Amino acid sequence: MKIDRIELYHVAMPLIYPWRTAYGEDAAIHSVLCRMTSGSVDGWGESTPLAAPCYSPEWAGGVFHTVSEWLAPAVVGQSFDSGSALQDAISLYKGNSFAKAALDNAWWSLHSRISGTPLHIALGATRDEVPVGADFGVMDHLDDLIEAVGGAVSEQFPRIKLKFRPGWDIPMLQAIRTAFPDEVFHIDCNSGYRLSDLPLFQAIEEFDLAMIEQPLQHDDLTDHVRLQEQIKTPVCLDESITHPYRAQQAVNLKSCQYVNVKPGRVGGLTNAVKIHDLCQTAGIPCWVGGMLESATGASHCTALAMLDNFTYPADIFPSEKYYREDMAQEPLRLVNLEGGIPGVKAFDELPDPDMNRLQALTLQHKVIET
Repeated sequence: MKIDRIELYHVAMPLIYPWRTAYGEDAAIHSVLCRMTSGSVDGWGESTPLAAPCYSPEWAGGVFHTVSEWLAPAVVGQSFDSGSALQDAISLYKGNSFAKAALDNAWWSLHSRISGTPLHIALGATRDEVPVGADFGVMDHLDDLIEAVGGAVSEQFPRIKLKFRPGWDIPMLQAIRTAFPDEVFHIDCNSGYRLSDLPLFQAIEEFDLAMIEQPLQHDDLTDHVRLQEQIKTPVCLDESITHPYRAQQAVNLKSCQYVNVKPGRVGGLTNAVKIHDLCQTAGIPCWVGGMLESATGASHCTALAMLDNFTYPADIFPSEKYYREDMAQEPLRLVNLEGGIPGVKAFDELPDPDMNRLQALTLQHKVIET
């Protein structure tokens, strides 16, 4: 499959409600979309590193330039018969997982269309639907959070994730557990704490959480080992897992009991599948995370989530939860699975961006071709 042309868009998608976490606040989600063309067929990829280098060292403006100046010229005019071959072609450039993901995800979309194979099948999935969880960031008031969680409980979401940071921590958990004693909750710390906060994590034990997601520094593996040894609540790694090699190190060190896999953070779908496979071999369950992508990018997360070892409900959100109008032609919607549990079904056809909406949200645009 020869890559004839790459077109890049750096976009800012306004949110209905600001997304607040331990690393800051986003009023709009910054993404880089990649349209990859082979002959008369296009495939789209989306990578969403956010506006500032706070979730990770990458940021959308930097990703746009890294792809346009270095990565795209390395693949345009070349032919690739696999995602691994494309990864090899850009492996000279160190790190930059979100930048590589824009190309890798677009390659998989293009491959799916040229081969006539639904993306989840091309990735190796054996199912076409999965349950999803509900997520809540830091809100203005605890009453707002309790009301929102109550809505998720009434809708039968199988688990609920709560953002957790200094000032929005144990009192928040106490209020939530008092209101909802029997629901499945986990917290996401977004690397907001250090090993010196061990007493806080020991105090959390009483809340019977499913896991603690990324409690310590964003690039740490070893302190998480020491933390996991001293608490019973499972540790889940997110930001620390940026490549299959890092995942293998975490497995070897026993840094965690769960791994969250986001295609953007790990360099694209090719690496995401590799991480899934090595964790499955090691007996470590995974789950798919999201970066509040448009439905174009979320459809890739949806396809990935169909793989067997993604056993914990995914972070895949309906478009209407965060955007008044999704940038994609077809928004992502939840469906009721068996028992009324909310979930998602694999897309029969991957949703492209709506070009009018895309252009209205574009901050930077560039074409790379032979």
